[in-house]
Amino acid sequence: MAELFNLPFQFQVPDMLFFDELEEDHGYLLEYGLQLGELTPESMAEVEVLVNKYKQPSRYDCFALMLAKQEKCPLLTGDQNLRKAAVQEDVEVKGTLWIVEAMIKHQVITVQTARIAYQSMKRKARRLPWDLAEKHLCELEADL
Repeated sequence: MAELFNLPFQFQVPDMLFFDELEEDHGYLLEYGLQLGELTPESMAEVEVLVNKYKQPSRYDCFALMLAKQEKCPLLTGDQNLRKAAVQEDVEVKGTLWIVEAMIKHQVITVQTARIAYQSMKRKARRLPWDLAEKHLCELEADL
């Protein structure tokens, strides 16, 4: 996880989501560089619209979607329901493959390290497009 914060990007999470869901087990993420984002009153009102519009993403997912919309930045998620809602809301979505590829391109990890990480994710029954992940790794490897 620490390697993620070596990328030349800023990562934010809605402050409410952090304090209610992440702080207890993942409070160390702030030390790594995770930033807390605050929703404006207008954005908070829009969260209620999103919660009523989309039944599958949770309320906290809608906070994250609204923060990305408010800040005009991509939403980082692996949740398919949240991804679908974000696409409908015209919010750019990035996921695990993007993270891994960015880490390779920015020389944070190697292709071999990425393969090992993917194998670990696969053993833990993580759902990813495995063929596409391997194809991208091969393309990155060929470019090195």
